[in-house]
Amino acid sequence: MTKLVFASAMIASCTLSSPLLAHDVRADDHAPIGVMADHAHKKGEAMLSVRHMHMEMAGNQIGTDSVSPDEIVTTVPNRFFGMPGQPPTLRIVPTAMRIDMTMIGAMYAPTDWVTLVAMGSYIQKEMDHTTYMGGMGTNVRGQFQTSPEGFGDITVGGIFPLLGHAPKMAESARELNVRAAVSLPTGSNSETAEILTPMGETPTARAPYMMQMGSGTWDLKPAVTYKGWAGKFGYGAQYAGTIRLGTNDQGYSFGDVHEATAWLSYRAAQWISLSGRVKARTTGRVQGMDPVIMGPVQTANPDFQGGERVDLIAGINTVVTHGALAGHRFGLEVGAPVYQDLNGPQMAGDWMLTVGWQKAF
Repeated sequence: MTKLVFASAMIASCTLSSPLLAHDVRADDHAPIGVMADHAHKKGEAMLSVRHMHMEMAGNQIGTDSVSPDEIVTTVPNRFFGMPGQPPTLRIVPTAMRIDMTMIGAMYAPTDWVTLVAMGSYIQKEMDHTTYMGGMGTNVRGQFQTSPEGFGDITVGGIFPLLGHAPKMAESARELNVRAAVSLPTGSNSETAEILTPMGETPTARAPYMMQMGSGTWDLKPAVTYKGWAGKFGYGAQYAGTIRLGTNDQGYSFGDVHEATAWLSYRAAQWISLSGRVKARTTGRVQGMDPVIMGPVQTANPDFQGGERVDLIAGINTVVTHGALAGHRFGLEVGAPVYQDLNGPQMAGDWMLTVGWQKAF
């Protein structure tokens, strides 16, 4: 599904009129492909973009320390112990997770002082689990996988340039812009999955918090981005947040997210630049509880959500300067965490990849 969406957008873009020459563009005009809301447009300009992000998680941590599945099921209390069929300790442990997200964005500037933005996504998640037998001990019952997928929340808003637009092809310039946006609760938060219980049963239950497609709440999405260029070097920094407004229909809200990133790029030629980026993120715990999400697994506990993380990310930005694809941009970033302090036990991040396409008209 995600590959089809990406390919369709690429083919459609090539049918739109584009100049045979694009001498006034450079690969480092835009931030690395994983940075959203980094620029504004001039009056009458529009841009389409497609990004595909792949993320993997493996193993578990409590705070900054790794913890094995056997340790989790013999030492971590089950929040739901005392309810029918609930053992005293956790008995189901997630061991690996994969997330694929395809994001389609559009930008349009009705005036020089605001660029309207909209972005939607399609999300696929897979999580592998090991189920231990009921009671105590480390005897394994078996393994199972859950794999919900669907459309996520939609973000709409505006980007307001405060320092104006940097002159095209300028060797020294600066930009500063602010994003004011809101995330609409269009993604599902009632996804279900078939599980394997410690007693060997395979019921269908509501998927835990992190396996849902949307937040279920209206969320503010502010961002502030600063960019600059000095000769062949580019640099920038951004703060971006997700602030939850209220509680969703299931009785909870995800934790607020605050993210800061900074990057440095080198333009090897007009059509290509290389970048290095550091990203730090803090995420709050889930507030409240969905009464339908319960079980002897860490992902059903709202307290075992969120934490702090720092990633190092390398990237390549390219732009086509001649021919039928002149002005089309392609980017890639790959990264991995170098620090994680998790409200655990919780799955730890392993690595991530982002590829994307952009075209202004």
